Amino acid sequence: MNLVLLGAPGSGKGTQAKKLIDKYSIPEISTGDILRKAVADGTPLGSDAKAFMERGELVPNSIVFGMVHARLKREDCKKGYIFEGFPRNAAQAVALDKMLSVMNIPLAVVVTIDVDRNELIKRMTGRRICSDCGQLYNIYLLPPKKDDVCDKCGGGFFRRNDDKEETVKKRLDLFEAEKNPLIDYYRKKGILKSVTGSGSVSDIFLKVCAAVDGSKASSVRERRP
Repeated sequence: MNLVLLGAPGSGKGTQAKKLIDKYSIPEISTGDILRKAVADGTPLGSDAKAFMERGELVPNSIVFGMVHARLKREDCKKGYIFEGFPRNAAQAVALDKMLSVMNIPLAVVVTIDVDRNELIKRMTGRRICSDCGQLYNIYLLPPKKDDVCDKCGGGFFRRNDDKEETVKKRLDLFEAEKNPLIDYYRKKGILKSVTGSGSVSDIFLKVCAAVDGSKASSVRERRP
């Protein structure tokens, strides 16, 4: 199963990706992880990427796709793969499709997890982390029994800088600006499936799996003479 999982920051796509990896026994292709490993290993592409990163610049697509190509050729990708949060825009989607077509491993389905903007803001701005044990809370959705006190260890909380409201809104604005052309691209290809990202993690996972399994069944029907 070859798929892409998309969603805004705070949509829970990372959590769902991990569950999909376990269910379908396919690896996640994370461009961030690939970049960090290539830099750490000192590969030629990693050295090229490091130069851009040290200057605070975005790593060019040519380098990123070179690393992705190498990753997809590994043995564990023979049964399929999952991209989580990538591609980020329509231009990357076109480039990815061209590469996957040449490799004869095209995408089967793109699943987008849709969550209301106000809900996303609550999810991210409400996050608090225990400074002692690392337990995660949300003051709106999953609050501790006592304000500002961890249920597990009694420790205090801290808030990540990227969970502040101003930062959250900027991240969502950027995502939304790139989302529509990307979604339109995959919708026109006929491989886009949308699920509502509300409810429990298990409920959302059932919806994601239904979208993925439905695309598998459609693919089988289309191949029949």
